[in-house]
Amino acid sequence: MSDLDQARIAAGTALFARQWIFVRGVPAMKFLPDEGPNEVAFAGRSNVGKSSLINALVGQKSLARTSNTPGRTQELNYFIPDGNWAETGELPPGALVDMPGYGFAKAPKSQVERWTRLIFQYLRGRSTLRRVFVLVDARHGLKPNDEAVLDLLDEAAVPYQIVLTKADKIKPPALAKLETGTLERIKKRPAAHPELIATSSEKKHGLDELRAEIAGLMD
Repeated sequence: MSDLDQARIAAGTALFARQWIFVRGVPAMKFLPDEGPNEVAFAGRSNVGKSSLINALVGQKSLARTSNTPGRTQELNYFIPDGNWAETGELPPGALVDMPGYGFAKAPKSQVERWTRLIFQYLRGRSTLRRVFVLVDARHGLKPNDEAVLDLLDEAAVPYQIVLTKADKIKPPALAKLETGTLERIKKRPAAHPELIATSSEKKHGLDELRAEIAGLMD
């Protein structure tokens, strides 16, 4: 590992060694926090494992709510490192945003449409949003509704990076094939980051790499 890689890993470890806290749930754009620290957002199909991945990143079991019921996350949920930011006048080092899952959800159609509008409005209008991590279940790969979100991100010129979740659930040769195929499918997309990260919240695989990536974006 190069000195640069070691420094990036160390920065990610330091950032996520802090205690993180829930700030607020945002059901509509008017409730968004004032733009301040850099943000990274987590998007993905319902039940792809966004909340589990956030909990694994921060090393806290229940910071983000997890559920076996698709559509549990119904707002933009904001998390920041704990600190006396308001008292000191300083900005937190960054914010994580857990977005409502897209695609199937056990909720009324009107409610799903409201969540979807909120996601799209947020993606198009947040100047402090540095990158969207688009989570894709390694067992299934990119699906049409994932591709639709990538189209939107490309159109809005919002940088994004594919993160494979549940990578421990498939065999290494299948994972390697999926990684190669996914990178081939996104290589001509203008807003796509040219590298992906394979993760497992359960086995803790890929978390150091993702933490380092996030720390670099929040610097």
